Amino acid sequence: MRHHVVRFKSLGVALNELERFIRRSGDHLQTGKPFRQFGGMRSREMLANWLLCVVGNYTRHADQLTFSSDPIGGDGIITNTVTGETWPTEHVLVLRIPSGKSANVEALILKAIAGKQAKGGAAYASGKTLVVFSNAGDHTRWFPSRVARQLPGTVDFAAVWIVALQMVEADGAYVYGVTLLDLSEGNAPTFLVRIAPDFGSWVVGQIQ
Repeated sequence: MRHHVVRFKSLGVALNELERFIRRSGDHLQTGKPFRQFGGMRSREMLANWLLCVVGNYTRHADQLTFSSDPIGGDGIITNTVTGETWPTEHVLVLRIPSGKSANVEALILKAIAGKQAKGGAAYASGKTLVVFSNAGDHTRWFPSRVARQLPGTVDFAAVWIVALQMVEADGAYVYGVTLLDLSEGNAPTFLVRIAPDFGSWVVGQIQ
């Protein structure tokens, strides 16, 4: 059976549409309602999937990945347009830490992962990519490899990624960190995605 999905014409078009939500100090990314016309996805889920796509294209040295809505109720599907391979995603949010407050961001991330795992165990998580969107704040500090070492003993998701705003530069560029919680190469691979001030382009680089 063929299912109807919605996707942007390109990742550039997607970024242009997401710009107004990214610029609102993270408010819409945290509290914005689902978009019915995009399969119930939220702005933060679209942004996170966009970030995974541009990082995946960077590591593949080719523009192969895009994302779409999920017709069976997930939080979006990442698709390789060349091979046809797909990665259904589930997302979870780490809330913003109020100004003047402190919190252990690593503990909050681990709690979010454990909560999604507990939601339905292997039947729910198997074959899916879990994406943690940390809206804790660009002033908070945490260490990806340390989080990866503290993952619960049972994580049935095929992969776990964390995306988080790192900084807004003086010229208006937004820089996001994108981390795969995988220690097979020693440290959790971490990438920085710099979105140009006019939101017309982006640059990806690996920092570890």
